[in-house]
Amino acid sequence: MALLRSIATVGGFTAVSRVLGLVRDILIARAVGAEDVADAFFVAFRLPNMFRRIFAEGAFNSAFVPLFARRIEQEGNAAARRFAEQSMSALLFVLLPLLIVAVIAMPWVMLGLAPGFRTEPAKFELAVELSRITFPYLLFMALAALLSGVLNSLYRFAAAAAAPILLNLFFILALTVVLPWTGEAGHVMAWTVAAAGAGQFLVLIVAASRAGMPLRLPRPRLTPGVKRLLVLMAPGVVSAGALQINLVIGTIIASQQEGAVSFLYYADRIYQLPLGLIGIAFGVVLLPDLARKLRAGHNEAAAENMNRGLELALLLTLPASVALMVVPEPIIIVLFERGALTRQGSEAIAAALTAFATGLPAFVLVKIQQPAFFAREDTRTPLRCALWSVAANIVLSLVLFAYIGHVGIALATSLAAWLNTILLAIILRRRGLHQLDDRFLQRLPRILVASLMMGMLVWGVHQGLADWFDKGLLPSIAGLFVLVALGLAGFAVFALLLRAARFSEMKMLFARSKQEGSAEAP
Repeated sequence: MALLRSIATVGGFTAVSRVLGLVRDILIARAVGAEDVADAFFVAFRLPNMFRRIFAEGAFNSAFVPLFARRIEQEGNAAARRFAEQSMSALLFVLLPLLIVAVIAMPWVMLGLAPGFRTEPAKFELAVELSRITFPYLLFMALAALLSGVLNSLYRFAAAAAAPILLNLFFILALTVVLPWTGEAGHVMAWTVAAAGAGQFLVLIVAASRAGMPLRLPRPRLTPGVKRLLVLMAPGVVSAGALQINLVIGTIIASQQEGAVSFLYYADRIYQLPLGLIGIAFGVVLLPDLARKLRAGHNEAAAENMNRGLELALLLTLPASVALMVVPEPIIIVLFERGALTRQGSEAIAAALTAFATGLPAFVLVKIQQPAFFAREDTRTPLRCALWSVAANIVLSLVLFAYIGHVGIALATSLAAWLNTILLAIILRRRGLHQLDDRFLQRLPRILVASLMMGMLVWGVHQGLADWFDKGLLPSIAGLFVLVALGLAGFAVFALLLRAARFSEMKMLFARSKQEGSAEAP
């Protein structure tokens, strides 16, 4: 398989989704800013989103894909399809009761998720009501995750990567067409979440059928395959969802500060753009690729792809991290500072974005390191690392919040991510599961130096253009365009001069070999 081409496919569709997501968030900021309705909706959206990423994209995906890939390699597509159908039935059997209980018990759930809302009864009641509307999104997304795992294991990445675009398209239509007629921003956005979940599920059902995997819904049974899936899922609930757990912990603490939930949400959306383009794309492609290569005995090819994945990920992530740290405010001003959001709010969001940016490389590295364990059906080791990360995040969030408010929560999340990736790297090396090669060790310091040089260039240019961001929208857009263009061009020049990257070589190393191609699905 041409790994780079698959990563580009996932990254490309993810880029479209994230750009439309920024448009969505711009419209949300204009409609509700960082006021009570915004806080209530963001909590209501984060709750099913958190469960989706932990159970569906995280625990379920990390357990299901290696088992499904093994059946494809060893038993054929028919056996793999039966396993997928059994898994879907078991997933519904587990999640439907959870959904019902959560909707009924939502007031008590909200007391745990956003205890700071208790002092404002109207905000609390709105958050409960919106959460009940959005929570079915979890069920649709869990089913979508299974279908995505099926498609990704067949090396059909496009449909699964494109499906999230629907959420943002639904939001844009709702905020521009529906909201002006209703005026109920919170309820419009909540119903949009539920409708988008159903839409994504239907798109993936059709894509799986066209890929030769039409799935039926048999009676739930605890088969050996389903039992193994549940065993692997249990530790994966925490390990693959550590970042989401950390973000929820941050939400709980942030609810004690007025507007902090919204500040963290907007900052999170910005750094999620490079994280989605790089980390998620690599994680989605590497897991089925490593699983199938290891099952086929292509250990050297798996190790080579792991090293090149780490190298390319850092080549893309380190400059993005540096840029977000040195010039966060222009991005916030251009994207969000209009309507209900003021300059004071922009400064608060920019401070949180700087803190999040310090952990961006770690967030991406974890997405690449975890598949090395998941592909070997080991979800316990990432669990132990994630538990240490979560514990560190709780302690650091509580301590830092007391001194620097919401920025401390973002910084704690970043530090916890670095702890997670360091622990994973140590264990991979000690067990002999992954060894950094000479090429990676030579290029890493060059990538870092090129990123720092780019950061100094962008910071200097920003000092000269600072006044542009006080003169209205058009000068601000022009100033941000100059910063981004010079940053990209500067890093490309510095990286090539320092020999941190050779793109023709990178393409050759990721290209499909005849030996590997024989093991792939058409």
